[in-house]
Amino acid sequence: MTRAFLYAFALFLASATAQASEPVPWAFGFQAAASPTMARIAELATLLNVVIIAIVALVTALLGWCMWRYHEKRNPVPATWTHNTKLEIAWTAIPTLILFLIAFPSLKLLYFMDRTQTAEMTLKVTGHQWYWSYDYPDHNLKFDALMTQDSDLQPGQLRLLTTDNPVVLPVGVAIRVQLTADDVIHSWAVPALGLKTDTVPGRLNETWVRIDRPGTYYGQCSELCGVNHGFMPIMIHAVPKEQFTAWLDEARTRFAARPSQVALSGESAR
Repeated sequence: MTRAFLYAFALFLASATAQASEPVPWAFGFQAAASPTMARIAELATLLNVVIIAIVALVTALLGWCMWRYHEKRNPVPATWTHNTKLEIAWTAIPTLILFLIAFPSLKLLYFMDRTQTAEMTLKVTGHQWYWSYDYPDHNLKFDALMTQDSDLQPGQLRLLTTDNPVVLPVGVAIRVQLTADDVIHSWAVPALGLKTDTVPGRLNETWVRIDRPGTYYGQCSELCGVNHGFMPIMIHAVPKEQFTAWLDEARTRFAARPSQVALSGESAR
């Protein structure tokens, strides 16, 4: 009964958040998982919460029992022994077993989220100070994504999270994500998808994602990268494959017809 209660309570802690793919006021826990990686991260977090709550409950109970059993009035003549071999073995072995209990699922998750061997497409992400560039090498498409300024926000768009050119990805497709940077270290992070990987100049990191349901997913740079670090949002539209194909045709025409906003802003500055 106690174990079931602890598991249920930990599950509540992990899932007691609005079923949204964006940050919401007073959220408690993770955003709803929208990828296999994030689902496994939530499962591991639940296991860790169960272990933490069990340890706190056990230590608190032992401390209370010692205070009650060995109080001066109840135990006026204290024992003179200082060691107990069986007890010392127990309090060394039990934490070791707990660490093994945590280590195996942790390592399994790390290998699972590292990379996919069966990617159907590739997305290359490049971090800049302070915007993102996206390259679809399988589809001959590149564009930049800048944060939408407050004065340009439309009704329903999120401040500091909306971009002028969202990333569009198909649902149910294993996508290889390659990441790099051209100036300083950034970090491409989308909580609902379980993505958080550094983009390092001169290095190509890799991760992967498979989005399970359509929707809009938000993230931000998670590596302190300079004065505008807080203004590098990530906005992903996940759509069915048919819509993704239609978007590709439209996007190739649109981005080929005009230079990037970054290039335009650089020319105007000169």
